[in-house]
Amino acid sequence: MKVFFDTNILIDVLANRQPFYQDSAALWTLAERRAITGLVSVLTFTNTFYIVRRLTDSKTAGRALTLIRDAFTPVACDGDIIHRAIASRFDDFEDAVQYNSALQIAADCLVSRNVRHFPASGACPVLTPAEFLAAHSFDSG
Repeated sequence: MKVFFDTNILIDVLANRQPFYQDSAALWTLAERRAITGLVSVLTFTNTFYIVRRLTDSKTAGRALTLIRDAFTPVACDGDIIHRAIASRFDDFEDAVQYNSALQIAADCLVSRNVRHFPASGACPVLTPAEFLAAHSFDSG
């Protein structure tokens, strides 16, 4: 199963943001264990570095990138994704890039805490971490 992760899910784990940490960490673990194919936009790396560095320091931000690299498959952002993101008229351009990246690689779903930022009935279902975990069962071992 190909699951595209919005950046906020990764930041929830890296920054231990409550009350979101538990479900986001469970999803991250599924990607780490290869129970799902965890996908992220290449933009997630730059966004995460910026956010984690602002919250902590450059060394911690660098370690965060290594953790993401080791657990997730990066999805390239090309001109087609940018053109579609601009044309999609999302309120938030970064969300448009995330969604169109998920479409580009035919993800089974996109997980985000901000589901209202995405189409309610689009080509790629958008679920919260809790919704994804409730809809799918995985071996906990």
